[in-house]
Amino acid sequence: MSNQALAATEEKAQPVTPNPFLIVAGIILLSFTMRSPLTSVGPLVGDIRSELGLSNGISGMLTTVPLLAFGLFSPIVPSIGQRFGVERTLLFGLLVLLIGIPLRSTGFIFSLFAGTALIGAAIAVFNVLLPSLVKQRFPSKAGLMTSVYTTSMSTMAALASGVSIPLAHGAQLGWKGSLAFWTVIAVVAFLCWLPQVRAKDVSFSAKQTPSAPRKVWSSTLAWHVTLFMGLQSFLFYSTISWLPAILAHHGMEPGTAGWLLSLVQVVSLPASFLTPVLAGRIKDQRLMAVIVSILSLFGFAGLLVDGNLFILFTSLILLGIAQGALISLALTMIVIRSSSVQEAAKLSGMAQSVGYLLSAIGPMFIGFLFDLTHSWTYPLWTLVFVSFVLLFFGIGAGRNKTV
Repeated sequence: MSNQALAATEEKAQPVTPNPFLIVAGIILLSFTMRSPLTSVGPLVGDIRSELGLSNGISGMLTTVPLLAFGLFSPIVPSIGQRFGVERTLLFGLLVLLIGIPLRSTGFIFSLFAGTALIGAAIAVFNVLLPSLVKQRFPSKAGLMTSVYTTSMSTMAALASGVSIPLAHGAQLGWKGSLAFWTVIAVVAFLCWLPQVRAKDVSFSAKQTPSAPRKVWSSTLAWHVTLFMGLQSFLFYSTISWLPAILAHHGMEPGTAGWLLSLVQVVSLPASFLTPVLAGRIKDQRLMAVIVSILSLFGFAGLLVDGNLFILFTSLILLGIAQGALISLALTMIVIRSSSVQEAAKLSGMAQSVGYLLSAIGPMFIGFLFDLTHSWTYPLWTLVFVSFVLLFFGIGAGRNKTV
């Protein structure tokens, strides 16, 4: 073989360097799918419950099931990413999502929960691997890129909450068509990621930190990050599941309640964007964790007050700011509390496994509490208490240390 032919063969065999603009677009589109299939459910719970004859507790499992999937699949995602490459694993996750969303929308109880489980498994892949991808592809701009994808995620989550009822009733799609609508974004994200499977994948070289798995699970700091992630998720998923019902208790129409849930998500956007940027520029995030935990506490406490619209809207704004800041701060801590790409993947897997198993208790427990007491008082006091406990784990996770 001639030297020219050999050179051409070797050049052809070289992995393709990913286009940074295509990666950013892919990350944004992927982040669009990370919450919208979940936040679109809350406003439709009443319709689903009425048509399928579900109790409040069982209805709460529509949010609990994907969280359980997050917890069960997250520990194995780093190993899958290491074996097949991050881009390929993310593409496979999108394929699973494209199966899960239509399956959930067929109108049968079994397919409703089976599709929901597949959606949860797909999003678990995205949850775990995106922090590692950001740390590898954008090491000097990790805070900014975390801001980009958390803000994109929150934006689409807000839109999904707001348009679910109009799609179901105004556009005459019903709850099944409203949930199936989000297949469109998953298809676009899949097409964007498809050419990236030829790119050189993120490496989790064992030579970097050979003891990372052991270090992570035995680290007090890692447990603080994990429980901070879990408790803020407990609060977030309880909110998107039951806030419309809580607002209905305050006399809101279902459509209005859905848009107010969307308002909470919209208010979260500035906090979701600014928090990682600020957290990435300071060495100690303890004060940030304390402030946003207190905002969450007062937000839920305000929902206990009946008949005062000013307090109600103030509480919703506080909740929006707190929840936007909490999720982005938790994801940023995963990146900055780890010292390598491999460690980021392991810490992400641990935090999102144990953390989401903990958060899975939230929607179902809040639903059962309401079924038991026929009042939102005890569920709301539970959320106030969890916000208080979150403060202490935020102090532990915010210390200027790495796992």
